[in-house]
Amino acid sequence: MILTSEEILNANAKSGIWGRNTLDALFRRAASKNPDRIAICDAPDRSDWTGGAPRQLTYGEADEEISRLAGFFAAVGLSVDNVLGLHAPNTVDSVITFLAALRAGLVVAPLPLHWRRRDVVKALTRAGAKALVAGDRVENQNVADEARETAAELFSLRFVFGIGNEVPDGLVDIASVLSEMNREELPTPTLGRDKNAADHVATLTWSRSTSGEPLPVARSHNHWIAAGFMPFLETGLADGAKILSPYPLTGMVGIGAGLVPWLMTGGSLHLHHPTALRTLANHADGIEADYVLCPGALVASLERKLQTAEGKIVSVWSGNAPHPAPFTTNRALYDLHVADEFAMIVLGRGASVLPRAIQFGPLGAPSSAKNPPILVEVGIDDETAPNTLRVRGPMVAGSAWPASKVHIPCDKSGYVDTLVPVRRTESGITGLGIPGKAAPGIGPLQLLDSLYSSFPGLTDAAAFLVEDVTLGARLYAALVPERGTLLDTEGFFAYLDAEGVGLAEVPNRVLSLPAIPRTDGGKVDREALAARIHKLRAAVA
Repeated sequence: MILTSEEILNANAKSGIWGRNTLDALFRRAASKNPDRIAICDAPDRSDWTGGAPRQLTYGEADEEISRLAGFFAAVGLSVDNVLGLHAPNTVDSVITFLAALRAGLVVAPLPLHWRRRDVVKALTRAGAKALVAGDRVENQNVADEARETAAELFSLRFVFGIGNEVPDGLVDIASVLSEMNREELPTPTLGRDKNAADHVATLTWSRSTSGEPLPVARSHNHWIAAGFMPFLETGLADGAKILSPYPLTGMVGIGAGLVPWLMTGGSLHLHHPTALRTLANHADGIEADYVLCPGALVASLERKLQTAEGKIVSVWSGNAPHPAPFTTNRALYDLHVADEFAMIVLGRGASVLPRAIQFGPLGAPSSAKNPPILVEVGIDDETAPNTLRVRGPMVAGSAWPASKVHIPCDKSGYVDTLVPVRRTESGITGLGIPGKAAPGIGPLQLLDSLYSSFPGLTDAAAFLVEDVTLGARLYAALVPERGTLLDTEGFFAYLDAEGVGLAEVPNRVLSLPAIPRTDGGKVDREALAARIHKLRAAVA
């Protein structure tokens, strides 16, 4: 399905940024050139946080698995442009599933790992998904069991598959089925694409609508390749690069800055699940990584722990990230600014101790070149307070999946309003988002007020955010128990778990208060609640 207008298709093709290669074509090219090169590797500690021993595949082995699984998807009746949800951790199995779905002509809808049943059901409903692939577990979260409950609630799902080593009854264990089938028994998917296959939608990644509901952002293969060009060109990645990514394939960073640069280099993608910064540093040292993705606030600490002097670090700053602290290093350092699921901007830091400001207008890569290929154009909506980021260009997806019946705000000149606040100085945009005002995976806080208030025994509740120097913001809940009763804290968290609330919407701490502070207009005074936490911290200090 092509959702991009003819005008934008022609403009991007004329620029030379959009071509005819799909993501699968990039993989096939790498596999054809270097079939015996290591393609994908699990983290050494995989068995500690999900089922199965660590796996490692060459390009030839991965290509065979991708073809078998693509054939399996076709054999069970999944057809071109059917949506397949993928709710699984950062493993070789997940990457194979992702690429196999694309080879079969499906639209992949990877789901954030912190989502639980409630958000998964909403998202798959909005996407009109026909199938779901679930990993067995992520740490203590039984993803596969929740997938079984999702299937019982969502009748439009025709298939629920499991990957990993601990697939429960009720899910089709993909590995077991494929082991019993000969390659010859599996059909070769017939895509039958009209026009340019690279212009068709490849994935649905997830933002939030203004009402807080999951919003599926539709991105074509060309959108992803344009996005991947930004880190690939800015960092000067060489053929065969060893890329270390602790970000799963669920959005701009994991796919655009991890998967796509890997496909462009034909190198090795080393997958990581973040448990401790020391583990990430050891992993990078152990593989002698050429390129490591890391949350921006943790880069200084990571750099101190690394033993190897080589390798590029890509410092990731999202809309909920804290203010960057000054940092000096001799290592090649790059800053990746993520504008929700719409765009990302990568800039080499050079000798600066802080990230370089983002300039308005056309931006290309490498930024040091005189006339680099333009990948995104940056503007702002200065009629809002605070100002919000507007973007357009080859990497910018401006369409939601039609089944969701939601539209992404886009003006007549083609700029998408990301609704992401910007921090500005005379030098340009110094950051996206306002620290302490947004947290990952959380919609409007008013929705959480209603959710928390529904716990029996409460008369009022409010969610609020407290600025954190590492996380940018942490979620808290102020709860007002009925008069004469004590707050049942354990019961409150058990209630959220039973409701299938996403992990990002579970508060870090709860406060028991006699009343929620409100403004003269009756709105929750969230700043007063945050100030209460700061006072408590100061008193403890």
